[in-house]
Amino acid sequence: MLVLRGVSLQVPPGRIVALLGANGAGKTTLLRALSGLLGVHDGAITKGAITLDERPIHRLRPAAVVRRGVSQVMEGRRTFAELTVEENLRLGAHTRPKGRAEAMERMYTLFPVLAQRRGSIAGYLSGGEQQMLAMGRALMSDPAYLLLDEPSLGLAPRLVEQVRDLIVQINRAGTGVLLVEQNATMALSIAEHGYVLETGKVVLDKPAAELLADDDIREFYLGRAERSFRDVKHYKRRKRWLS
Repeated sequence: MLVLRGVSLQVPPGRIVALLGANGAGKTTLLRALSGLLGVHDGAITKGAITLDERPIHRLRPAAVVRRGVSQVMEGRRTFAELTVEENLRLGAHTRPKGRAEAMERMYTLFPVLAQRRGSIAGYLSGGEQQMLAMGRALMSDPAYLLLDEPSLGLAPRLVEQVRDLIVQINRAGTGVLLVEQNATMALSIAEHGYVLETGKVVLDKPAAELLADDDIREFYLGRAERSFRDVKHYKRRKRWLS
């Protein structure tokens, strides 16, 4: 089954780019293609290329993609539940034989709660703490680009704000970020550019500020339709890009 069709996007060095789309649009598949994980899920790239610094990476194994500077934080966090916080972080540096101790200290500075819980079993952490652990583990390889798949999923509003601020802090340190997020308001508030993915195709490609002001984005992704509740039952307006 063909999931993505002619998708083209760019993540400039040191920038945050948001990728929006409904469930089933192909966002996670796209991230798997970028990180080399498609083969794990019996998928394959049949046409086109993925390049990093003008060099193709789409035929590389996942570990090689990480060595080239791309790390992914998967949806649902996916920490090693039976290992400690520190053991999880060390696994994130498996492609980086040198500088692990320094990287560990940077993670504990960036995520103080992990320093407090370094000996705790990951499975007993709260959802927010597990998300920070997953982000810290991905950053242990010192990536040039971080792929984030729904980092705010299932978190309380206060923790969503904390994750947003951490993404900004990570980016300010020089890491480019591709942010896949259903919380479009959060994603577009910190991104420089944004893409909208619908049924495997990019249907909108604009600066984030323009997407925030777009009527269709406001209605279908931000929940800010300007009409009364009684009109909803008979409402048949379509997204402009599907007309």
